[in-house]
Amino acid sequence: MTSSPTTVSVLRDVRPWGGERSDLHVADGVITAVAPHDAAAPAAGAAGSDGVVDGGGLLALPGLVNAHAHVDKSWWGKPWVSYGGEGGTQGRIAHERAHRDELGIPGVDVTLAVLRESVRTGTTAVRTHVDVDLGVGLRGIEVVREAVAALGGAVHAEIVAFPQDGVLRRPGVLELLDEAAAAGAEHIGGLDPASIDRDPVGQLDGLFAIAEKRGVGIDVHLHDGGDLGAFQIELMIDRTLRAGLQGRVNVAHGFAVGQLAGSRQADLIAAMGEAGITMTTVAPIGAAPLPLLALRAAGVPVGLGTDGIRDLWSPYGTGDLLALTTQLARLSGLRYDEDLVTAARVASADAARFVGREVHDLVVGAPADVVLVDAENVPDAVVRAPRRALVVAGGRVVARHDEVLV
Repeated sequence: MTSSPTTVSVLRDVRPWGGERSDLHVADGVITAVAPHDAAAPAAGAAGSDGVVDGGGLLALPGLVNAHAHVDKSWWGKPWVSYGGEGGTQGRIAHERAHRDELGIPGVDVTLAVLRESVRTGTTAVRTHVDVDLGVGLRGIEVVREAVAALGGAVHAEIVAFPQDGVLRRPGVLELLDEAAAAGAEHIGGLDPASIDRDPVGQLDGLFAIAEKRGVGIDVHLHDGGDLGAFQIELMIDRTLRAGLQGRVNVAHGFAVGQLAGSRQADLIAAMGEAGITMTTVAPIGAAPLPLLALRAAGVPVGLGTDGIRDLWSPYGTGDLLALTTQLARLSGLRYDEDLVTAARVASADAARFVGREVHDLVVGAPADVVLVDAENVPDAVVRAPRRALVVAGGRVVARHDEVLV
């Protein structure tokens, strides 16, 4: 690091969402005013030393929100790790369990490395799944919390205690999830209740019992496709309504939703909307894309996330959520300007709920999380994913022209 973060009092001459040039006033890490740009006001001091930072008329977006990450798993920053082991969910679990220790996973250093790379490309908030199993216990959660704290507010994080190796098939994991929830994890996770545990009713009953007792959310990885996947979503809908957990249950991946056709898909989406169930996607290549616009029209919020980044599951991933937004838009067949803006909102402002925020936008009362890019408008930013010129998180400049300042 060659510089240090600047605390912002005014972020001047920026174009929120591609609109008119404006000055964002900031106090205590929160946007306090969005005013028309005052060209007559004094310019910023050297390196913004007076708290006034010049945006140079660049396009401003809210900080990007990674709604589905695994920051405890990455080997980012280490020498190249060649892909190995068997494919498929079971094969990747086995390979990860066999080799994670030799890579220091979970570890504060590797988690810090991937988080700093995410900050560099504009991510300021994340919902991260953290492995909780009989091998690591709750250590991974402690590691992630330590890494987030070391960044001093550059990233806001919520944690999902995630049973990557299964729930019921590993006696003691439900108890670990309960301990994690009692210790402050905001959500507990699940994994393919049918194909992994082969007891969808049992796994979901166990998860919902903990959620009701501890007041936490539920976030289930669901790779099972077709009618099998749809059946499990229907089980979640029923339990969500009975437990009064509307708005607290998320289906991650949910490939089945994209695979269903006609009225079967429409009916399931409508039921999810009525139950307040949300979805997160990682915009995977090769899978049937989620019907993004139909989900949003039915009141099903959708979040975008990176999944794993250079981990023992796959060597792919950069942490660049804006580039992933480009991929989401292309896979979803989005071409109209208003739909491209929707993609940008999925990756930022509309993802507030996935990280426990009431508002995450360029408005008064929102956290001062801002990303500046040199783009004509939001559609241009989505299709090009240009370099991030400036990243502000919690009212501090945390990255500038590819240099991370935390």
